[in-house]
Amino acid sequence: MIVAGLLLKSNDIRMVALSGSRERHELIAPKVNKLSLLKNPTQADVAQLVKDVQIYCQAHGVDKIVINRRATTGQGAGGAGTFLIEGILLAVANVEVVFIHPATLRATDKRENERKALQPKTQDLAKAYDLAYEGLL
Repeated sequence: MIVAGLLLKSNDIRMVALSGSRERHELIAPKVNKLSLLKNPTQADVAQLVKDVQIYCQAHGVDKIVINRRATTGQGAGGAGTFLIEGILLAVANVEVVFIHPATLRATDKRENERKALQPKTQDLAKAYDLAYEGLL
């Protein structure tokens, strides 16, 4: 199974794809890791983002997309860019899309941190990796 972890942050998507299982997994496509959408996108901008996401998923055989669940209220609530990208992904994804709460990521990290040797050093990519890891069986 190949799982893509997509960290939605502002108008950016940080992507990490993993294949295998939680016990034995490998990083796929480490070079492609960021897509962006302009703050005031046109239809053409959205169409290009859709195309880029679909190409990424098709090229790497993605079976599942795991996205961070955004806060809807309070400090740190998801902004308009995150909301827009979330809707786009839900509408156009040809694979299962799963949302993971940040508390679930923290709990898994405490419990299974020793299995995450391939986790990138960059903070945003590390979070995308954690999302993909969460989707592995």
